[in-house]
Amino acid sequence: MNNLSSFTALDSNPLSKSPSLGPHHHRPIHLQRPRNVVVCSVKPSVAPPSSLRVSGSPNQGLSRIESLTQVSGVLGCQWGDEGKGKLVDILAQHFDIVARCQGGANAGHTIYNAEGKKFALHLVPSGILNEETLCVIGNGVVVHLPGLFKEIDGLESNGVSCKGRILVSDRAHLLFDFHQEVDGLREYELAKSFIGTTKRGIGPCYSNKVIRNGIRVSDLRHMDTFPQKLDLLLSDAASRFQGFDYGPHVLKEEVEKYKRFAERLEPFIADTVFVVNEAISEKKTILVEGGQATMLDIDFGTYPFVTSSSPSAGGICTGLGIAPRVLGNLVGVVKAYTTRVGSGPFPTEILGKGGDLLRFAGQEFGTTTGRPRRCGWLDIAALKYCCQINGFSSLNLTKVDVLSDLPEIQLGVAYKQIDGTPIKSFPADLRDLEQLKVEYEVLPGWKSDISSVRNYSDLPKAARQYVERIEELVGTPIHYIGVGPGRDALIYK
Repeated sequence: MNNLSSFTALDSNPLSKSPSLGPHHHRPIHLQRPRNVVVCSVKPSVAPPSSLRVSGSPNQGLSRIESLTQVSGVLGCQWGDEGKGKLVDILAQHFDIVARCQGGANAGHTIYNAEGKKFALHLVPSGILNEETLCVIGNGVVVHLPGLFKEIDGLESNGVSCKGRILVSDRAHLLFDFHQEVDGLREYELAKSFIGTTKRGIGPCYSNKVIRNGIRVSDLRHMDTFPQKLDLLLSDAASRFQGFDYGPHVLKEEVEKYKRFAERLEPFIADTVFVVNEAISEKKTILVEGGQATMLDIDFGTYPFVTSSSPSAGGICTGLGIAPRVLGNLVGVVKAYTTRVGSGPFPTEILGKGGDLLRFAGQEFGTTTGRPRRCGWLDIAALKYCCQINGFSSLNLTKVDVLSDLPEIQLGVAYKQIDGTPIKSFPADLRDLEQLKVEYEVLPGWKSDISSVRNYSDLPKAARQYVERIEELVGTPIHYIGVGPGRDALIYK
């Protein structure tokens, strides 16, 4: 059981009195809400259309996986941290290649091997624990070589062989330590308007890529011109930020370091556009692992509180160099509640001690930064928006077990303007997002430990109602249900 046993009721009305929280608590906790007045509607859970209802069975998992198309993808549906790595790790056993297509070391995917050992990956695709899987870091990824080598060394020291199993695109851009320094200086400059980045240098690196003075992996093969290119980047950063220390000694040290890196990286470098498309023509199977999530997409997310790449379906084609027509099934990964790290709008956020309880129950602390994640109810309006953009064939609902101790659970089913007018689409305007009201449905909790359940039919009725109500509201079937962190803690529906 999780740590929400003291969470006896979560009243969606901020004006009502909060209940007592049990013998270990002396004062009631009030779930404060920012800005928005909550409109609460209580509806019974309705069974989804027959096309969405799938019974669980021992063989359901294998049939679900085998039905996936030759090129499939796993993408995040919220603001990241949904648990994509676990599903990729499980599915990777049935795919020849697992590929990353965007982002960088700002992605943090936590996975567990068969012995339950924990691995935190940031650049290496989550398929690395499966010995037969080739892992590809595509052209759309920004690569921090010190971080990549650290991950590889960590995997090797734990018995995971990486030799001949990781390919890095020669078109991928290099992320340098100075990009991370610039990221921090930029955040400091923004003061109260800071984005809340991971400070891993992702934005500055993509900025260099877009203004066309970035350095790519292929440039490591030309050490005669590499120093001049790096000098240009460092000089530009020094002229832009007063706190950036740069001189000839810095350039010399960096060049010498990257000469060593170039030698070590050479066996991993490949034309991955050719490799991936050859694999497709040879009928090999490819699983694409998205980093971050659609609500952080540079175009579709809560701009400017977003990442610097395209973690939605379109980023697969541009980040790997494959045609849209070869893309098949896309699985959207969504947490049973909502979290986000950093600044930005969060319509269904639970403030105060209520959010703290959910955070500790779900161990909601960033894999990459360790920062505490903001927590709230599942936002159906945002989820429908993500499904619309990506065209998901199915969903993976994760961390359902975290909600096990709640007597009732809320779903944010719709947005309304201050005057009560329904909002039909996900707003682009941050002011609208800050001011809107969320309409909630309240569903009964199941108040029992589900972490050992492996068949859908064995879940408590209230848990099944929760899953099926989400399916009905979103219009996309849920094929995978996470009930714990381990590889086996997955229900196939």
